Amino acid sequence: MERLTQLLYGAEEAGGFEVEERGGALHLTFEESPGAFVISPNSAARQLWISALSTSFKLDWSEAAADFVLASSGEALIPLMGRLLSEQTGNTVTLE
Repeated sequence: MERLTQLLYGAEEAGGFEVEERGGALHLTFEESPGAFVISPNSAARQLWISALSTSFKLDWSEAAADFVLASSGEALIPLMGRLLSEQTGNTVTLE
């Protein structure tokens, strides 16, 4: 979660969104395209929940990948966030 937070802060200006930390969750608001993303850790379940694009995504911790992974697509957290941000903004957003 800490790595994701730093990557999002680094991309927010060029990506056209704003990152805010509130109550252990990350809230992203967008300048041009209306909407918001919320990224919340669920430590007890070893999951990360993302509310984005009118959908909820629940990523489970994968020991094999050493990352949070979306079971339905096999996407790891950082590539998934890049894809979701790109879909929301209409621009390619790369998190590096």
